[in-house]
Amino acid sequence: MATERITFPGHSGVPLSARLDLPSGPVLATALFAHCFTCSKDIPAARRIAGRLASMGIAVLRFDFTGLGHSEGEFANTTFSSNVADLIAAAQYLAGRDMAPSLLIGHSLGGAAVLRARAGIATIKGVVTLGAPFDPSHVSHHFDAAMPEIKAKGQAEVCLGGRPFVIGRDFVEDIQAEVLTPAIQELNAALLVMHAPLDDTVSVDNAAEIFTAAKHPKSFVTLDEADHLISKARDAEYAAEVIAAWAGRYIDLTPPAPPPGAPEGVLRITEADPNGFLQDIQSGPHHHAYADEPQAYGGTNRGMSPYGFVSAGLGACTSMTIRMYARRKGWPLDSVSVDISHDKVHAQDVLPSGPAKIDQFIRTIRICGPLSQDQRDKLLEIADKCPVHRTLEHSSKVLTTLEEEHSMM
Repeated sequence: MATERITFPGHSGVPLSARLDLPSGPVLATALFAHCFTCSKDIPAARRIAGRLASMGIAVLRFDFTGLGHSEGEFANTTFSSNVADLIAAAQYLAGRDMAPSLLIGHSLGGAAVLRARAGIATIKGVVTLGAPFDPSHVSHHFDAAMPEIKAKGQAEVCLGGRPFVIGRDFVEDIQAEVLTPAIQELNAALLVMHAPLDDTVSVDNAAEIFTAAKHPKSFVTLDEADHLISKARDAEYAAEVIAAWAGRYIDLTPPAPPPGAPEGVLRITEADPNGFLQDIQSGPHHHAYADEPQAYGGTNRGMSPYGFVSAGLGACTSMTIRMYARRKGWPLDSVSVDISHDKVHAQDVLPSGPAKIDQFIRTIRICGPLSQDQRDKLLEIADKCPVHRTLEHSSKVLTTLEEEHSMM
């Protein structure tokens, strides 16, 4: 995944700081991410969700609203409506790059903002909210104690998350006047509501109200034990996987035709954890898996090892080949299962210290059904003709090139 650092003009013309997370391969769709109240584009949830979606072929633009993070402007002069206008400006920037967004994702107050912004972005086909309030004025509880000063003086400095912010009267009046129900009812896009039932910042009742107000197609997915900020990596990754799978029903994520010589397309593997060994494996828009190492070798055991995938390919190919032959012959084969064991440990072989040895795969095949002995013998013979078996038995050549690093400014 490559991350491009960019700026674009916000609603008032001041530069807004953004990151555009790009897939390693073709861009199948583009999403626009709105962060939570007084947060930034770089909070862990935004970074992790954007990274996971990018690994699945969905580019993600995440930016700091006016006056926050690295964006210019005065936060004290912003409102909920100006945040919505910033989202529309971001969509216009993307459209100017021929990357018009088809997906809006909003976290907390950003979720309320994307519900309102949808009407101003014609290309949107799906909207996702994460821990979003049904009533934007919900955020005012963060600075209840300062409300008298805000009303009397027009603004007040409050401490939010350990940082000082100046909240203006216009912001308070704007969120108090905002009613999301009409925007939700007229969304004219698929809606995915995601919320943690244990969220003690924005109650899950808000998700129920958003979901009830929306028309179909709409979906609700619980984030189980996640906190409001979705701070745990596993919760953010789960959210990203659900978003990508859900979006595929409403957004065309069909990859371009594979290059000559790669009839099944390019299998893309991207490092997911630079501190461990977890790898994202993506095959087209719909097939995703993890590769990892066991915990004993420094991994997190969240996926099969590389050798495990080799064994899986042999076993799956064997079963498919037997089924294909029996089906063509019309033989009464009820079921097939294959056990594969391999006498190597990938983590031990990464740094070879001795002479190379021949790999040995032990394959046990079970075929059930009223088959004759001749038929069973023939199916055993056919198993040795499976394409993966033949590939493993013959020498293969791996041609490797190193792609030049492209600087993203």
